[in-house]
Formats: sequence, structure tokens, C-alpha cells
Amino acid sequence: MEKFSFKKRAKSFVYAGKGLKSFICKEHNAWIHCVATIAAITLGMVLHISTNEWIAVIICIGMVFAAEAFNTAIERLVNLVSPDYNKTAGDVKDIAAGAVLICAIAAAIVGFIIFLPKLI
Repeated sequence: MEKFSFKKRAKSFVYAGKGLKSFICKEHNAWIHCVATIAAITLGMVLHISTNEWIAVIICIGMVFAAEAFNTAIERLVNLVSPDYNKTAGDVKDIAAGAVLICAIAAAIVGFIIFLPKLI
């Protein structure tokens, strides 16, 4: 068993940061999620949502970003291993994109439940 190393643990955060930078800088859908995140946070502050509502909003934001990041990783890996058209590879990419859509719809529903009554 390898000895625990703070230096190696710290380096893993550097790699994760590089991945986040690549994700945010290169993925247009991530930009859309950033805009939606800013809108949700701004609306939450303006409408003074409760602590429990903030928890729900933050979980939804994290869920959608994580789903989009997984989708991006899957798409890049599929493109690497199957650069030519392949029906199964296309299905894999479509399924991953569908997972993002499921998360985004769930987040939108939570947003409507929290924000709509306060706006009406």
C-alpha cells in the first residue's frame, strides 16, 4: 500500500482545476449553464429564498454541471476511440446528452416550484 502524500492529493486538485477550466472554456453548453446559474443565484438573492430553498438550488446547479461535465467527458472519449461514424458510439453520446436533459428539466422544475410563487 502506498503511503499517503499531501503533495499527491494537492496535485489531484490541480488536475481537477485543469479539467474544470477546459470544461468551462471549451463547452458552449457549460456557458449556458453558467448564465442559468447566475440567473438563479441573482433571483434567489433578490427574492430572499429560504435556506432550504438555497440548498435545493445549489444541489440542482451542481447536478446539472456534473451531468454536463460527465457528458463532455463521454463525448470526448467516444470521439477519441471512434473518430468515424459508429451507430453505437452515437447512441452512447445521445444517451449521455439525454442524462443532462433529465437533470436540466428536474432543475427547471425545482426552479419553478421555488421562484414562480414568489414572482406571482
